[in-house]
Amino acid sequence: MKWQTTRFAIDLSRPKVMGIVNVTPDSFSDGGQHAEVRSALQHCEQLIRDGADILDIGGESTRPGSPTLAPDEEWARLADVLAEAVKLGVPVSVDTCKTEVMARALDLGVDIINDIRALEAPGAEQVVLEHGHCGVCLMHMLGVPATMQEQPNYGDVVSEVRTYLSARAKKLLNGGMVRDRICLDPGVGFGKTPEHNLDLLRRQSDLLSLGWPLLVGWSRKSTIGYVTGKPVEQRLAGSLAAALAGVQRGAHVVRVHDVAETVDALKVWQAAGMYAVAEEGKK
Repeated sequence: MKWQTTRFAIDLSRPKVMGIVNVTPDSFSDGGQHAEVRSALQHCEQLIRDGADILDIGGESTRPGSPTLAPDEEWARLADVLAEAVKLGVPVSVDTCKTEVMARALDLGVDIINDIRALEAPGAEQVVLEHGHCGVCLMHMLGVPATMQEQPNYGDVVSEVRTYLSARAKKLLNGGMVRDRICLDPGVGFGKTPEHNLDLLRRQSDLLSLGWPLLVGWSRKSTIGYVTGKPVEQRLAGSLAAALAGVQRGAHVVRVHDVAETVDALKVWQAAGMYAVAEEGKK
């Protein structure tokens, strides 16, 4: 299986690590740490040295309760960082749900559009379809970040997430997109309780049965705190366990803050033969 992007065909025969670069003042765990261009680029370079396969750069916080930004404000945060990041030799993803930002990022040579709204914004589908080569990650979210965690409710969270993601992916296929440009993300923490999130992990095979690569993002999230009782700055061990549980159940990409530690954990997991066990379990 591969993920076709603007400049790279990403080989998913082994799990890939996507490193998070938040160019924001207010993200839930590292807001303000990389808001300046120089700091953000230094962080990009460090994540690559740590073993990141993909960089995911975002200019707007989507933590629960966060307000939305105007497109021009989001782009002002991203433009200089993206322009330099695409020169670093690894696939670059832009984490945005705004059509204008997507188009500008693709003009700079960005490889992947990672959208929490699964390209539902007016014109977003057209932007990626007209581009012809970029990869896309379609995520499930119930509601909007400002209110999504107030009272999330599902009959069967896994079935509903699966149905939604399938419909969004098929919409792109019907528009002419090549199948291997698409990756899916169940949206851990986006309009879901801890039990909803854990159900998505336990029954991840239901999502994989759609036939597309799966990206999961558990890093430092509140469900880790719910399970461990730890605050956000003490969730490394829980985040590593969640990443390994995700790849053990077939996830192809893990989106993480702590790249070096995740890469080491995956190396040990693979050396122990667990990748072969996971692959066998899919048959």
